Amino acid sequence: MANRKKIYEGKAKILYKGPRPGTLIQYFKDDATAFNNEKRGTITGKGVLNNTISEYLMNRLAEIGIPTHFIERINMREQLIKEVEIIPIEVVVRNVAAGSICKRLNLDEGQPLPRSLVEYYFKADELGDPLVSDEHITAFGWANHQELEEIVAMTLRINDFLSGVFLGIGVRLIDFKLEFGRLFSEDSMHIVLADEISPDNCRLWDINTLEKLDKDRFRRDLGGEREAYQDIARRLGVLPEMGK
Repeated sequence: MANRKKIYEGKAKILYKGPRPGTLIQYFKDDATAFNNEKRGTITGKGVLNNTISEYLMNRLAEIGIPTHFIERINMREQLIKEVEIIPIEVVVRNVAAGSICKRLNLDEGQPLPRSLVEYYFKADELGDPLVSDEHITAFGWANHQELEEIVAMTLRINDFLSGVFLGIGVRLIDFKLEFGRLFSEDSMHIVLADEISPDNCRLWDINTLEKLDKDRFRRDLGGEREAYQDIARRLGVLPEMGK
């Protein structure tokens, strides 16, 4: 990695210039953060697990026609992706009350929501990623009306599909975060799913025991983070040999 040009380093991943134009290499770290980077730690092997889980889920989504930035997994910690212009909005889908919405609306954790909710958060660590509305998004030019409609339609399809995938392995998809980007070609632009899909950005509960199998184990000092991530990979049938 010493000879590569680093493009960006985030909380959980590093982006390097790719081997050909229009590509990047996405490296998954073991670093773990919570509460807007106030809590930091390491989950040994997390990067390997997230890389493999995200590869599997991105490929499954591509099978149903969801365009993504994913090209291929290179090795245990890296994947080749298409270079996109990230839209500075985190799209959160909530199927069951958990996390910040409980405090914000005085809901009990685990309370079923009337329907799946789609929320938007402006990507700005220095502001704490504030909750925003579609009016904010279009008024400030983060995305236009057509792009936002496309993002919401894709998000709801992703939620339906992933809910079914996880249900099939005995896991309930409580909520999750998505990011999207603009993929430019010579004469067109397309919205594609970017970032990752893993226990880092999904809340996943065992259907029978309600055991948390995601980053909430780190957030709440429950322990067993690596084992929870491994459990999700094992259930999906993609548990890698943890040699790195």
